[in-house]
Amino acid sequence: MKHWLASKVTIVVVPRERFSVARRSLEHLIENTPAGFEMVYVDGGSPPPLRRHLQQASQRHRFRLLRYDCYLTPNEARNIGFAEVKTPYAVFVDNDVIFTPGWLENLVACAEETGAWLVGPLYCQGDPAHEIIHMAGGEACLEENAEGRWLYEVHRYVGEPLAHVRHRLRREPTQVIEFHTMLVQSEALRWLGPLDEGLMCTREHLDLCMRVTRAGGAIYLEPRAVVTNLQPPPVAWSDMPFYLLRWSDEWVHTTYRRLTETWGAVDGGDVDLRRRIRVWRHQALPLLRAAAAILGESVADRFDAVLDRWLTAAARRRRQRVLAGRVALVPRLPPAI
Repeated sequence: MKHWLASKVTIVVVPRERFSVARRSLEHLIENTPAGFEMVYVDGGSPPPLRRHLQQASQRHRFRLLRYDCYLTPNEARNIGFAEVKTPYAVFVDNDVIFTPGWLENLVACAEETGAWLVGPLYCQGDPAHEIIHMAGGEACLEENAEGRWLYEVHRYVGEPLAHVRHRLRREPTQVIEFHTMLVQSEALRWLGPLDEGLMCTREHLDLCMRVTRAGGAIYLEPRAVVTNLQPPPVAWSDMPFYLLRWSDEWVHTTYRRLTETWGAVDGGDVDLRRRIRVWRHQALPLLRAAAAILGESVADRFDAVLDRWLTAAARRRRQRVLAGRVALVPRLPPAI
């Protein structure tokens, strides 16, 4: 017998930056979600063992599996999955998230009781799960100063033990939540337009939250729903091509340019960007870390730059073949209310 949520919400699972934790995440999702729920799983270029597992799991648990033989950007995958949604709500979930019992029921209850366009849970990070806070809502703002227009994002309780701050957390409006797990009101998202595929790897959540705020929609934090993002390291060898592409120079710089074009502002987090990208990539490649330690950062950077160009060019050719004819979806800003 289907749970009452089955007619209200569809879960859309998409790749984030790795595949090695996707099986564990899917098992947690199924274990902690009411039976009979609707789900669309978008698989973009997963390795053969996971691809086979997802095919078997989709038949066993009766969810729709959409397979693409190339790596997808997160917003590409979300738009592909959302096109299949027929329910009043969709919940976007990354493939590296661990869940707690009641997470989905609490998100839907918050949306039903508040009319929110977006609802986010309490996000934790790391293993063991559900102990250290990743974010509990936050602020997003555009600020004018002597240097121009800047876009800022501030997260609450980052790195705090959940046990220390649980008593302060309550359901409340917020300005920003993240795509690790995000409930959206389907009608509102269709009115806003598609998620911006010009944002290839980061700040997608910030862009959507600001669009919702601009349009007069409400965003809520619902801390009774708790999820955990399993952040790297480690990064398995089989994950490296996708992980390094996700944080490639091309994808990151394209994303920041698009954000600036959309909002007419420089992202306040875009400080020493090249160094931060290198750190993320060095997490994946012990060889780069060793080269930096032994031969110096300049040698490691040259090797990193060659690898980055080669990997991005190869991925671009494959994506062009697989996604031939598909036009990237780029929305317009809604009028401010």
